[in-house]
Amino acid sequence: MSNTAKTLAVAGAFAAAVAATSAATANAGGKEKCYGVALAGQNDCAAGPGTTCAGTSKVDYQGNAWKLVDAGTCETMELPAMADGTPRKGSLKPLKRDLPS
Repeated sequence: MSNTAKTLAVAGAFAAAVAATSAATANAGGKEKCYGVALAGQNDCAAGPGTTCAGTSKVDYQGNAWKLVDAGTCETMELPAMADGTPRKGSLKPLKRDLPS
């Protein structure tokens, strides 16, 4: 195996370990990812195509950006209603509402 292949294998294993540790840390701390509850620029991660991660959401309550919240509270958080008066709720899965234009 070439040095390049070995380096790539080690880097891949490291990335997988970091991802697994991040997920375990969130669950161990009694936290869960809640989509659609972060204010603009205050998300913890995942803010859609063209963004990198934390702090990259463009609009308040962006549906594809998440914030860590206490486990069991995501879908019951009180949030301002949407412009049409429909109640806005957090979700454990990405939402298609409140996306930047």
